[in-house]
Amino acid sequence: MTRSAWFAAALVAAIVAAVHLISAGRYDIFANELYFIVCGRHPAFGYVDQPPLVPLLAAVTQIAGTNAWLLRLPAVLAAVALVPLTVAFAQTLGGNARAAWLAAVAVGASAMITAMTATLSTSTFEPLAFTAVAYFVARGVQLAESRAFWWAGAIAGIALEAKYGIVFWLLGIALGLALFANRSVWRARDFWIGTAIAVLLVLPNALWQLAHGLPFVEVVRNDNAGNLTGNPLRFTLDQIFLMNVVLAPLWLTGIVAPFASKRMAPARFLSVAFVVTAVLVVATHGKDYYLAGAYPTMFAVGAAACTFLWRWFVALWAVLAAANGALALPFVLPLDPPQRLAEMYAHMSFRPPPMEKACVGAPLGCIFSLEFGWEEIAQRTADVYATLPPADQPKAAILASNYGEAAAIDIYGKNLPPALSGNNQYYLWGPRGYDGSIVIAVGFEPSALASLCGSVRLAARYGTSPYAMPYERNRPIVVCRNLRPSLAARWSEFKRYGIEYWPTVR
Repeated sequence: MTRSAWFAAALVAAIVAAVHLISAGRYDIFANELYFIVCGRHPAFGYVDQPPLVPLLAAVTQIAGTNAWLLRLPAVLAAVALVPLTVAFAQTLGGNARAAWLAAVAVGASAMITAMTATLSTSTFEPLAFTAVAYFVARGVQLAESRAFWWAGAIAGIALEAKYGIVFWLLGIALGLALFANRSVWRARDFWIGTAIAVLLVLPNALWQLAHGLPFVEVVRNDNAGNLTGNPLRFTLDQIFLMNVVLAPLWLTGIVAPFASKRMAPARFLSVAFVVTAVLVVATHGKDYYLAGAYPTMFAVGAAACTFLWRWFVALWAVLAAANGALALPFVLPLDPPQRLAEMYAHMSFRPPPMEKACVGAPLGCIFSLEFGWEEIAQRTADVYATLPPADQPKAAILASNYGEAAAIDIYGKNLPPALSGNNQYYLWGPRGYDGSIVIAVGFEPSALASLCGSVRLAARYGTSPYAMPYERNRPIVVCRNLRPSLAARWSEFKRYGIEYWPTVR
């Protein structure tokens, strides 16, 4: 990169780092983050609903104790690293200093990308991984740097150990190369070495999924049934709004410019990759943010195409994009106290539409409402456990209706046995030797268990936080005695892959 490009990248990256670091530990730990920690403490080559990388990383950050700020530090690093990578990408495609500023501001001011790096999730590294793969493939194609394909393969393999979503992006890149790249790419030894590296890296997890009957397929099928993706027009409008409306002309330019400008023609395969990924996300009823990882590449292509715009115009565009991104920050990062954020939501004339049915009615939106109420669940469960006679406590199983509750009990519960649940990875861990003679059922209505137990007693309720998810407010904790037949015999009835917010028994 040139000196001016480095300056643009460094300045925007520093601002991104500061904003993320200030807000990283302000609210509680997200439900999925709690679950990742628990999964990571049970090391494996895979889990029902995700590859192993993020759970293992989450567990490592919590070795010294539960700390939300440390947990989210890898996400902050991913957000920061994305800025210079996108700037370097724009320069590789022929962009100048103006392009560098546009690319840097775009990834820094994108609300959806900021939201994805607000917590540690399987999606956190997608923008960085998608962009890095495309960057190295572009260098291999345009600059004839054959070893760049090795790097692309290595990053793709690692990304597949974090989340499978990059498969759509890889398919899009492959189709783009097939349509518009020189045929010699497909004959290049280094291209296939890179492909082999990716396959070898993902192979352990692929074998784990196969050995367990491909549970992730069932998770996706059930989860996507609850998504509110909408038709292609609504999906596109949501993308324009959620990414940052001021940036829409930039990524749209990234799609169109390679076909309208001879200078940008080598980037046509990237435009194809973006469109293919978008089509696949909509066709599979994916969530809005499933496409977010592809946008930095379009920012880089669009910025390179805008190289010859007037300097004053680029400066004004960047300022407006940054200002609009700053206005969105309270809704994607925990910068404000929850009561103030709730008031802001209450007075908004227009709210971002929920991405899934579970998010309907969330007082702070799905991102933040899933960060409230978990310590209370663990405390109420501990209180009920403490009321059992000492002779009964070793026999008492704690059965949670979903993995968020179970993980909260495992992370925050004091002097409690490991939680059980039929939801996702917890199902594979089974009843852990408990016979069901005493079950503390968290999140199950007494009526759902009445026909299964010798006796049922409503012992407590949890969910007093006004900011928690609707399905986690005013929920019961039930003591079930003499589950018939045993817990092991009934275990398959509690199985729930995906749809973690439906606490019922079949």
